[in-house]
Amino acid sequence: MAEAEVRFLADWLDRHRHIADQWPAVVLYKRIQEVLADGVMDSDEERDLLATLLDLTGAPIVGESAAGMSTALPLDVPPPTLTFDGWAYCFTGKFACGTRNQVQQVVRSLGAKICTAPTLKTNIVVIGSIGSRDWIHSTHGRKIESAVAMRERGHPIALVGEEHWYETVSRLTLNG
Repeated sequence: MAEAEVRFLADWLDRHRHIADQWPAVVLYKRIQEVLADGVMDSDEERDLLATLLDLTGAPIVGESAAGMSTALPLDVPPPTLTFDGWAYCFTGKFACGTRNQVQQVVRSLGAKICTAPTLKTNIVVIGSIGSRDWIHSTHGRKIESAVAMRERGHPIALVGEEHWYETVSRLTLNG
């Protein structure tokens, strides 16, 4: 990906803010701004940006079967209103908006606790939008299976996608 292409995309997103402010373009737009902040795109930034684009589009890695990509997930419909202060969150999968440590830090800053796996104390499981080849059966990982089983037994645990989580924390951190 040439720097000229990245600048073109940045300019296009600047002119189309109604798209740039929506998922998943908002993640891409932020990454492009970070890459171009110093006026130069180095090879590490180029690789990171290309990886972000591939992650967001769900494009399989060359030579890898698309069967390894995630399919339908058991998300709550409609998604619940997210609360943070005193609630317990569990994160699974790979996130387009940052590393797992980064997304966990966001909820900690809002007063939530982190669970490494779903427990009876877990309120919300957030599933990253980027499919993981580690999820068994090409759809659900152990954390998701555990949360679904708990939900089926009557435990009030919600499963939400990264997009819903991201939109909620963006509103809270921008307005808070």
